[in-house]
Amino acid sequence: MIERIYLSLTKHIDGFLMSTIILALVVGMAVLYSAGGHSVGRMQAQAINIVIALSVLWVTANVPPQHLQRLALPIYVLGLLLLVGVALFGEISNGARRWLHLGVVRIQPSEIMKIGVPMLLAWYFARHEASPRLQHHLMGALLLAVPVVLVMKQPDLGTSLLIAASGFYVLFLAGLSWRFILGVGASIAVAAPILWTMLHDYQRRRIEILFDPYQDPLGAGYHTIQATIALGSGGLAGKGWLNGTQAQLDFIPERTTDFIFAVFGEEFGMLGNILLLLLYLLIIGRGLFIAAYAQSTFGRLLAGSITMTFFTYAFVNIGMVSGILPVVGVPLPLISYGGTSLVTLMLGLGILMSIKTHKKLVSS
Repeated sequence: MIERIYLSLTKHIDGFLMSTIILALVVGMAVLYSAGGHSVGRMQAQAINIVIALSVLWVTANVPPQHLQRLALPIYVLGLLLLVGVALFGEISNGARRWLHLGVVRIQPSEIMKIGVPMLLAWYFARHEASPRLQHHLMGALLLAVPVVLVMKQPDLGTSLLIAASGFYVLFLAGLSWRFILGVGASIAVAAPILWTMLHDYQRRRIEILFDPYQDPLGAGYHTIQATIALGSGGLAGKGWLNGTQAQLDFIPERTTDFIFAVFGEEFGMLGNILLLLLYLLIIGRGLFIAAYAQSTFGRLLAGSITMTFFTYAFVNIGMVSGILPVVGVPLPLISYGGTSLVTLMLGLGILMSIKTHKKLVSS
């Protein structure tokens, strides 16, 4: 009886992927305990976030991909309406308008579009899989550009980049030619001076600081300087769990969220960093395997986008903390403290499991 219940509950859970996710969450809790100053309250809050996120993963994994395909357009339209609502009525906090109050619920619609955009584009190209043409890719680019621009206007550069990446991966996997990609890249390079003037002052400052953080060591460059000091002082094997001086003496800002990798690197050193990267590679490799063997175009495109977006999360955060990318608000996947981003990640990983374990897919 118990065995039947267990098999029923885990029928649509991919064992390999779930094992790597749980291991990453355990590592995250250990680092969070150190980074959060041994705060039990912070640990309890994150434990609740994890339970909610895992519940979302389980529910999503049990939804057949053909049902997800039917939900793609409604989710995208709802997300766009909510983004417009943020632009018109959103709450302003720290100079940004990103949140929307809906009665007793406070939501960040941009998080919805991290999943809504690749779902919509995968649905769109699945409908045109027989003869994808340039006009279809241009339409896809337009469907991607609208939410990206709305999120950039909030302003939220980090989230807009993640949404743009998730949509681009679908376009690329749907057959977007390298000639077109290089043409767009060249156009962006030519338009760079104009795009530079469109950035907010703090965004331009972050890019300037990337090349020389010591021009403002106590201001805009402080995050990068302290993070790189922490990573460098970790050496080969690290200072040991709970023994990182940069973290314990409160030098690293936002050390439980965006800069938690600096805490990890200081305490576990280069060897620990390599093991964490290996864990991420296992998750990414499994996701790409699921995408390669998906039984529908929708599943293949969506699984590929989700997997590569996960890679983008990790690459951007580690690059930001290491000082090779500008500072943007991107958490370290499955490690950083927070509920919203964790739920979004688990939603995507649940979709991967759904695509892997539901064998009979029906196009719609």
